Amino acid sequence: MSEPQAEVATFPMKPIGFVRSPFREAAQIPKGRGAEHHAEGTLEILPDLEAGLQDIEGFSHLYVVWVFHRSEGALLVAHVPLDERRPHGVFASRLPRRPNPIGLTVVELLRRDGPRLHVRGVDMLDGTPILDVKPYLSSVPPDRLRRGWIAEAEGAKGAEPSRGKAR
Repeated sequence: MSEPQAEVATFPMKPIGFVRSPFREAAQIPKGRGAEHHAEGTLEILPDLEAGLQDIEGFSHLYVVWVFHRSEGALLVAHVPLDERRPHGVFASRLPRRPNPIGLTVVELLRRDGPRLHVRGVDMLDGTPILDVKPYLSSVPPDRLRRGWIAEAEGAKGAEPSRGKAR
């Protein structure tokens, strides 16, 4: 096996569609301890890709791979909305300021209307480019799933809810 190269190829991607959501600004998206994502929205898949949605109605939940299209720059370590007590690495968080600004969200599929997927659980801005949609499948049994520092942060007593400042 060869050593990883410092200079690697780029991977051109183009959106397969766009998110329609009630969120126009990042500050509107629930963040921090107790944040729940119940907002409904639509994944508008490009019409020429509609055939790729065949049989998607049989799944209750979907992974949505998308782009933080309004994020600027990357932070490798920052305070996160869920835990202002100490900083965490970007790869151990869901921060938008990433070396590759890619987001991943699990949404509940409510219904399909042609190339439009009506979903619940959006946490993306209106107009967010979608890179891919996949059926949500998990083979990790709940008793083997670990939540890392998040479990500690959620259990912290007396911690103030954060305001989502990256540092």
